[in-house]
Amino acid sequence: MAVTVDQLLPRLLAGIGEQPMVAVEQHLDVHGPPADLLRWAPQDLVALVESAGLRGHGGASFPMARKMRAVAARRGRSIVVANGSEGEPASKKDRALLRESPHLVLDGAAVAARAVHAQDAIVVVSGEDERSVRSLGRALRDRAAAGLDGDPHFELFLLEHRYVAGQETALVSALNEGPARPTFAPPLPFERGVRGRPTLIQNVETLAHLALIARHGAGWFRQLGTELDPGSALVTLSGALAAPGVYEIEHGMPLSELLEVARLTDRVAGVLVGGYFGTWLTADVAREARLSAGHLREYGAALGAGVIVVLGADACPVAETARVAAWFAAESAGQCGPCVNGLDAIAATIHQLATGTASRRA
Repeated sequence: MAVTVDQLLPRLLAGIGEQPMVAVEQHLDVHGPPADLLRWAPQDLVALVESAGLRGHGGASFPMARKMRAVAARRGRSIVVANGSEGEPASKKDRALLRESPHLVLDGAAVAARAVHAQDAIVVVSGEDERSVRSLGRALRDRAAAGLDGDPHFELFLLEHRYVAGQETALVSALNEGPARPTFAPPLPFERGVRGRPTLIQNVETLAHLALIARHGAGWFRQLGTELDPGSALVTLSGALAAPGVYEIEHGMPLSELLEVARLTDRVAGVLVGGYFGTWLTADVAREARLSAGHLREYGAALGAGVIVVLGADACPVAETARVAAWFAAESAGQCGPCVNGLDAIAATIHQLATGTASRRA
């Protein structure tokens, strides 16, 4: 009997219903015992991730196996950081996982720790996200009480809610009791990061995928998606839709099909793909586009952190772009002249264009 995509999804969102899977027993009933995660030797885990083709789901889409191998090759005790800070304002996927299925993220952090010989793992979440903090706190207490085999020593860290705070070097600085701002001088986190140790930093969705790959294998992961972009992804839909929210899709899914599922409420003026740092697609392009890095590249776009915002026909794309530019200007880390002065100037010019007040010199 042929297996359809409908039968292969959901993966990350499996078991999520009326109640979040915060109790460890609920999680194990859906995803299976932790013994499935312990059958892999550390060196085999890196090869498994490479075979699966897992890439980061935080926005940069960097191959996870390459980061794991770099950290595992360093001397000294390494540390794993699960990045759930989610500074992208239009994204809700990471907090959905942390609130509804926190154990899947923690399983992935435990697998990553095993792969890079780490005994400690830190889960980072926005300090403003009280629901995720409560969910993770309960999940960590449950795991400690259950005495799950293979768990590292987990810590929960509350990060200030800023766009730049979740960038890798900014995150390391914050975890080392410094300002949550990017740094530009060596060493890099994989060389010497949190507490001076080699540090593997991964987005929480990426770690959740890792937990499932360790259970089911690379071939299972590749049953969905494309050769270059295997597996599934979480996307956050908002805008002119009757059913906005977080969806799990197969990489390569037509954007038009996803918008049909979410039920458009207006004619489409444009679709923002990839979040505030992403790309606007015209309505014509949106009808043709597929949601994978390979397909979107031909339109100068990328899925990034999985953000999709639909602009209705009555909305003004220039005004929306002005709002995004103003937000970026306010979020500047204030560390370089082009960022401090350039972003403000760009935001002011776009605002003048949106309001019809721009001069020829602007």
